[in-house]
Amino acid sequence: MTSVKVRFRQSSDAGCEGSIYYQIVHGKETRRLLTAHRVRNDEWNNCRGIVCGESGAGDREEYLLCVRREVSRDTDRLRRIIRKLDNEKMNFTAGDVVDEYHRYIKEYSLCGFMGKITESLARCGKLRTSEIYRVALGSFMKFRGGNDIMLDCITADEMERYQAWLLGRGLSFNTVSFYMRVIRAVYNRAADIGEIDNRRPFKHVYTGVDKTAKRALAIDHIRRIRRLDLRRWPSLDFARDMFMMSFYLRGMSFIDMAYLRKSDLRDGYVSYCRRKTCQHMSIEWTDEMQAILDKYPVNQSDYLLPIIRYRTNNDRHIYRNMSYTINRDLKRLGVEAGIGLPLTLYVARHSWASVAMASGVPVNVISEGMGHESENTTRIYLASLDSSAVDRANSAIIKSL
Repeated sequence: MTSVKVRFRQSSDAGCEGSIYYQIVHGKETRRLLTAHRVRNDEWNNCRGIVCGESGAGDREEYLLCVRREVSRDTDRLRRIIRKLDNEKMNFTAGDVVDEYHRYIKEYSLCGFMGKITESLARCGKLRTSEIYRVALGSFMKFRGGNDIMLDCITADEMERYQAWLLGRGLSFNTVSFYMRVIRAVYNRAADIGEIDNRRPFKHVYTGVDKTAKRALAIDHIRRIRRLDLRRWPSLDFARDMFMMSFYLRGMSFIDMAYLRKSDLRDGYVSYCRRKTCQHMSIEWTDEMQAILDKYPVNQSDYLLPIIRYRTNNDRHIYRNMSYTINRDLKRLGVEAGIGLPLTLYVARHSWASVAMASGVPVNVISEGMGHESENTTRIYLASLDSSAVDRANSAIIKSL
């Protein structure tokens, strides 16, 4: 039989704070687990073994309420640990309980647990997902002023305050949902392995997906971008070239463009696997694509396009920096071209889909302007399409510019 009792070590000075500790008794063994909780002698009820205090005492009352909550959570953790040890080990000691408690505090804080997940994702090659988790953690920690939180301390009130903080910074509901869903996935993982009880702290915050405004350009805008004289601004010229290359390549995502290898271009086609879906793609290489490629020196790296140009041990870092720089320059370019929406590389992807539909590509190939409810539906349609038909449509789109 193992018991947990909350104890108080009084200060010899009545006006000073004493310390709260936990007493774990297992058989004939007794161990103490010290805490950082401090209260005055008159704020401790020795008979009941609880923190007490006069209501309405302002900040001190709030502090005492916080201590009571922390003590309750600590004892809940200790009892859960004891149940776990009872189920897993025939023989354990009070020292084992203390050691397991310290391990739990280290591993099941949000930072500790999420850090392990991001490291595991990176080792498995899921670098983008790992980065997403780090971004979400960084946002939540900024909200908390840099203070970590135990997973079992995440409450519905805490998440509602976080949502209000995000909205107060001008973020959209889709961005709020992005952060909430990442943290919820981490929380649920800890609950699934039995380390915390799932108290559904995300039940009152937004975790859905709102429809976003369409980000497609008309063919006249694409022509205007293509014909701009940007010789005085080499960085804008390069951003325009990458935008047009994405458009020419049937709205290829920038990460797929960055990682295209020279060996992927052969026999008049560029063939690759989408990094997001592992779907195999084959696109006819046109004169317009080659004209852009010919503007730049041949890469010293193995990559085809002038994005990751040199051999390096950190290709992803270069890709991310180039993505940021190009999108920044595209916004400037959009102003120069008189485009009424923020220009990004993703606009090229939307625009190709929209123009392709207007040029006669069947609706079962590309849903309107990528305004579909699920990308999975579009992937199914594209997977069943005759590639030569798409190439013919793509040639017609390029020639219409």
